[in-house]
Amino acid sequence: MNALQHLEQHKVIQSFDRVAQTYEQWAKLQKIVGENLLERLDWLKINPHQILEVGAGTARLSRHLTQRYPQAKIYSIDISTKMLQVAQTRVAQKPSQPYFICANASQLPLADNSIDLLMSNLMLQWCNDINLVFAEFARVLKSDGTLFFSTFGPDTLIELRQSWAQVDNASHVNYFVDMHDLGDALLHAGLIDPVMDVDRFQLTYADIRKVMRELKQIGAQNITAGRPHGLMGKTKFNAMLAAYEQYRTKEGLLPVTYEVVYGHAWGPKNQKSLPTSSHTVTIPISQIKKAN
Repeated sequence: MNALQHLEQHKVIQSFDRVAQTYEQWAKLQKIVGENLLERLDWLKINPHQILEVGAGTARLSRHLTQRYPQAKIYSIDISTKMLQVAQTRVAQKPSQPYFICANASQLPLADNSIDLLMSNLMLQWCNDINLVFAEFARVLKSDGTLFFSTFGPDTLIELRQSWAQVDNASHVNYFVDMHDLGDALLHAGLIDPVMDVDRFQLTYADIRKVMRELKQIGAQNITAGRPHGLMGKTKFNAMLAAYEQYRTKEGLLPVTYEVVYGHAWGPKNQKSLPTSSHTVTIPISQIKKAN
């Protein structure tokens, strides 16, 4: 990731805070990918006692996990307080309700070797340092713990990216990490036996403006450091629309590609050898309280 592709984290928080109330009604692809991620749990016969979801958003995935593992304690972490506030209104008032924690994925406020199952659905693309995030995942996972995650790969929004590239050299689409680089980062973090695979979704629209509106509704607009600042001129925007027309199908629709990368790995065997961020504050699971 170069400096222009760097994500401004305060903008990430602002974007998701802004859309928290209506996020679930627009995040249809996120729902599908989350369901696919849950299905992958069928591969393993596990009975986790401590579950962590990182990038929980409105905690749709966590709600399913409470039903699947009613005896487990579930901790839902997100960087957006507004998302977590909405999440709290959508869980049943039961002892198995998730604990909501506002924190950054690169600085998890959890004790070492404490989590049996860690899940993250379409969150990693909002992180600038994948190596640091995976190091944190490895730190909190037990040696027999397991990680399941999904994220977007570099072919995501490729039509939009290439159309903008014909207009100027600015950063108009967020950066997405390649599957092979993700696999390397998992190994570098000490996670064991990583398995990666890719799925592709191609949605179609009559007007690309609708795509951009939908991205804004889920907080996924361009927030890279190299994005154009100020109002976008009509000339450039119309030039992008004209460039996108090369993709229009014979049915008269415009395709939008999403490359979804799925990953699975096991916790590290030698916890003592793992690097820990000097800024990480760790607290025992027993001391975490439900957010108010």
